[in-house]
Parts: sequence; structure tokens; C-alpha cells
Amino acid sequence: MIDIHALAAELTAAFAERRILSTPPSSRDGLDLSTAYAVERELVRMRRSSGQETVGVKVGYANKAMWRVLGLDTLVWAHLYDHTVRSANANVGTLSLAHTISPRIEPEIVFKMKAPLATGIREPAAALEAVEWLALGFEIIDCPYADWKFQPADFVAAGGLHAALVVGEPRPVAPANIPDLVEQLPKFKLRLSKNGQLIEEGSGRNSLRSPALCLAELASAMANQDGAEPLAAGDLVSSGTLTDSTPIQPGVAWTASVEGLDLPTLTLTLV
Repeated sequence: MIDIHALAAELTAAFAERRILSTPPSSRDGLDLSTAYAVERELVRMRRSSGQETVGVKVGYANKAMWRVLGLDTLVWAHLYDHTVRSANANVGTLSLAHTISPRIEPEIVFKMKAPLATGIREPAAALEAVEWLALGFEIIDCPYADWKFQPADFVAAGGLHAALVVGEPRPVAPANIPDLVEQLPKFKLRLSKNGQLIEEGSGRNSLRSPALCLAELASAMANQDGAEPLAAGDLVSSGTLTDSTPIQPGVAWTASVEGLDLPTLTLTLV
């Protein structure tokens, strides 16, 4: 049997010491997804006991085409923390990479919940009724596994590889604008630029056909996982990357701009 606390402590130390694990736990220890969630809950317990607070969750594998290949039947998730989430003042932020191992950047839609979300929702409008606001965000992920090679269980056990989330200016979600958002969220285009040069383009469809549908899927997936705390009012949800994850380094400014959705351009300078 896997020692849940020992594995959580090992992964915590690997991040803290910027140390690569040559073999991920799924290969070395036979870690499965159910046990990985137990490890992630232990990470939450450890961090809460040290004074950190959870502020929501982040989504992984929000591309259904990958599920069959990876043996998944739904997306996966891990927690966000008060010390890893920050707002970008006037949609311009700065972030240090000093404590990362092999970081990457992911542009995402971030939601803030105003109410718990029921399970079994299949309509994006119903999911958006539980949302207070949405914003453009940059999630920074970091990997303790060699060559970025791992399975979903390894991803979950390592806290979803979450290092930081920088959130842009939010836009309120109200009953009057939900019909427009239902139409816009699957279709909007995103452009990711590095020092002003276009690197990649993405779309809302890359997050489970719509970030709103991704949010609904998350609520159901969490309800079906033993021991998971459900989404609650005030929680943030980072709803999956809209482009491929891109390696990053200090001294570069990254910009995400959208077309077809009323969200301002977000710029993050890495130092």
C-alpha cells in the first residue's frame, strides 16, 4: 500500500527543493487515480495546518479527446491556494519564477462561484447561474517529473502541478448576460503572444467545448469522488487551458487577448 502522507511529503519536498523525480509514482508505486486524490487531500491538510487556505480548484485534462487514451472518464482537478492566486492590477502582472523547476504557462477562463453548483448539469446556462464573475487568467504550472512525463494520477498527486494563478479584471455574470455568454464561451478566440510575437491561438472549445460546460463537468466529477469537498460560494475555478502548455523563462512578457468575449487583454511579465 502507498503511504499517503509520505508521498505527499515527498512531492512537497521535490517542489520546495526544485528536485526532479526520475520516476513518477504511477510507474514506481502503482499509484492510481483514487489514491492520488487521497494524496491531494493530504496536501490540502498539510497546507491548511501550516496556515494556507484553499480558494478554489483548477481543472486538468479538459480535452475529452484525451480521456480514452489516458483511461479517464472525466476531467481531474486539484486545489488553488491563497498564496498562489493573485490579481493583475490593471490587467498587468509580474511573477517571479525563482522557485520553479520547469514552469509552463496556460491561458484560462477563471470563474468565481456565487453559489454551490448542482451536479448533473448539462446546459451551460444552468452552470453560469451559479457564477458571480469570469475573467481571463494565466495559470503557471510546474513539474517535478522528468521530461514532463506522467499519468493523470501523478498530476493529481502533485497538486495538479499548480504553481500560480494570475487573474485579470473580472466581468460580472448576471441573468441578463447569460444568454450571450452561452453563445460566446464556445466560440471566442484567444491569442497568446510572447514579447509581442504571436505564439499560438486557442478557443473556448478547447475547454470541454465551453468553459461553462467544463465547470458543470467539474461539479459532477467532484461529487463522484469520495472525500472531495464540493464547490462552494466564493470558490475560484480555473477551467482548463485554452492553448497547449508553453515553457516559460524569466525576462519575457506574455500577453493573452481575446476576440468575441468581453474580457480585457492580460499581460504577465516573468522575472
